[in-house]
Amino acid sequence: MLVVLISLLSMVETPVWCAEPLRARKAMVVSGEAHATDIGLAVLKAGGNAMDAATAMAFALSVTHSGMTGLGGGGIVLIRTKDGRSAFFDFRELAPGKARRNMFLDKGGNLSPDSVTGWRAAATPTYVMGWGTVHERYGARPWAELLMPAVELAKSGYPVGYKSAQAFRTIASLGKDPESKRIFQNGGKFFEPGDTLVQPELGATLERIAKNGADEFYEGETAKRLVEAMAANGGLITMEDLAAASVAEPPPLIGKYRGHQILTASGSSSGGIGLLQMLAVLERTGFEQHGAGSATAIHYQAEAMRRFFADRSEHMGDPDFVQVPVRAMLSPAHIEELRASIDPDHATPSGKVKPGKFPESNETTHFAVVDAEGNAVSATVTLNGQYGSGVTVPGLGFLLNNNMDNFAANPGKTNQYGLVQGEANAIQPGKRPVSSMTPAIVLEGGSLKMVVGTPGGPTILNSVLQAVINVIDFGRNAQDAVAAPRIHHQWYPDTLFVEPGFSPDTLALLKARGHNIEVRLSNNDLNMILVQDGWLQGGIDPRREGKAAGY
Repeated sequence: MLVVLISLLSMVETPVWCAEPLRARKAMVVSGEAHATDIGLAVLKAGGNAMDAATAMAFALSVTHSGMTGLGGGGIVLIRTKDGRSAFFDFRELAPGKARRNMFLDKGGNLSPDSVTGWRAAATPTYVMGWGTVHERYGARPWAELLMPAVELAKSGYPVGYKSAQAFRTIASLGKDPESKRIFQNGGKFFEPGDTLVQPELGATLERIAKNGADEFYEGETAKRLVEAMAANGGLITMEDLAAASVAEPPPLIGKYRGHQILTASGSSSGGIGLLQMLAVLERTGFEQHGAGSATAIHYQAEAMRRFFADRSEHMGDPDFVQVPVRAMLSPAHIEELRASIDPDHATPSGKVKPGKFPESNETTHFAVVDAEGNAVSATVTLNGQYGSGVTVPGLGFLLNNNMDNFAANPGKTNQYGLVQGEANAIQPGKRPVSSMTPAIVLEGGSLKMVVGTPGGPTILNSVLQAVINVIDFGRNAQDAVAAPRIHHQWYPDTLFVEPGFSPDTLALLKARGHNIEVRLSNNDLNMILVQDGWLQGGIDPRREGKAAGY
């Protein structure tokens, strides 16, 4: 009786969305920053393919969206070519050779702040190598040509947006580093929205990379100056680390959901496994029959999320170092076990949800491109936290990541995102930390249907899950799918985070089921390209300052 009552009440509260996406016939570009979108579109119009446009956008974002990504970071890229081939590039940063398992623990076993802020927080950057590899495999336009828009943006400057101006003032780590304070906080005078930010040192670094290729970052003048700065400031990265940097190219994970094929992240990312597991768990629950935004639909999604994050805590790690039980985590038997454990009327306390036991076989930005030939790119790139470690390398102009905090610095305890992580993700030299990045490409009948992804730490994969559901189960267009309010559950803390936008009645019904509700704004920047009725739709997250463009 409770289920029937909740279902009827919830369906009455289902919100109606009617925002229109940008539409184009031939090609579409979406990103979290307008300059990068414009540059990507210009590359396509000049004869470049989707991979060229993505490369140019990545370096433009390193200038104009430097709080989220840049030369001192890393990322992952998912590609589907016009002839149906797919590829995945994992260029997450690598733990330096001097990294040690307990390096961020004090004598009492407590986590020290230098895993998040300062020179020691930085893992070996692989951003430049990653995009160099993408260009080498798939690029059609000259490398230097694709980097020149970024060079010009750095040298000539660009107007600071409202959100960037606010972040420059409020991100405490920027004020702790002399170079970051000089560049991003205008020496303490701060930028107002519309002021021009010029970055000549970054422009010179980009110009060297454009001229000398990606190797400049790992063995050229840039490499030498980076290593000198590391040594002078107690950082870990050496020339040997830069020489050992690599890009992994495992095949993407492939799954199915309601007749659609899902291509998504593999490698060191937990996002692809999580997306496929949660979709499989949800597929035969009937949650979609209760309507988008209903208490029942939210309940089932939250319970699927809770169970995956429990699995994630114990089993996810760099597959070059640990045996990740991908097949077991996605097996029909485990999926059915998870599905059967969901009580339709009550939230399962996280203390009663344990990671699966398997045999011993064991602040970020996203952008997407579809070109006129049908090539598609879904890319997620990052410095980890917003503005990474807060450190800008003197004379080189780029911020360093704080990706060492994505390891389990203290297995079993939480990191800056509140995530519990296990031994599989412990610090080891040369290892990539586990991420939640979830770029996805969805096919229908073998044809391109959707390109989607987002930044947002552990909320990434849950946001992508909801975007896919919004389209496939609830028939929303691209703009509605990314704008709709979202939920997030990550096992611990045992809290269901919900965005403003759900009705008080819906929240009351969720609380009656036993969910611990906390309302908070999302920091995602979800974007989507959707193919429908002969049109490309571009959906941009209204939570940020992104842009879609096409022709």
